[in-house]
Amino acid sequence: MAAQPQMLPPSLDDLAALGEAALERLRPAFGQFIGNVPIRVQDFADDETLQAMEIENPFELMGLYHGRTLADEVAGHGGLPAMIYLYRRPLLDYWCETAEPLDRVVRHVLIHEVGHHFGLSDDDMDRIETATD
Repeated sequence: MAAQPQMLPPSLDDLAALGEAALERLRPAFGQFIGNVPIRVQDFADDETLQAMEIENPFELMGLYHGRTLADEVAGHGGLPAMIYLYRRPLLDYWCETAEPLDRVVRHVLIHEVGHHFGLSDDDMDRIETATD
């Protein structure tokens, strides 16, 4: 029997590249909302974030939009700059459980994180997801 090549899970950098590619495709739909918001990939959300969101299981949070909005920046309001976080381990678990293509999982999380942050309805986010398929 031939040895199977070892398959490594996508790295933080791999997921960052998927996220950046997905966000670039989403910019026409979200441009007025996200401008040039960067993506940061971590294995899990930090304890402070999980506590603030009252999440006990770190695998329940796949992504988060954090920081001020584009409107805040234009108005010159202070606060933390906007950032989109993707959490690698929960994303990979979901990907393995559902067998959905990983780029679609990442795109879905980005749409919902940005959409929830800016108050878009689920119907609005579904339309964006359908339009970017």
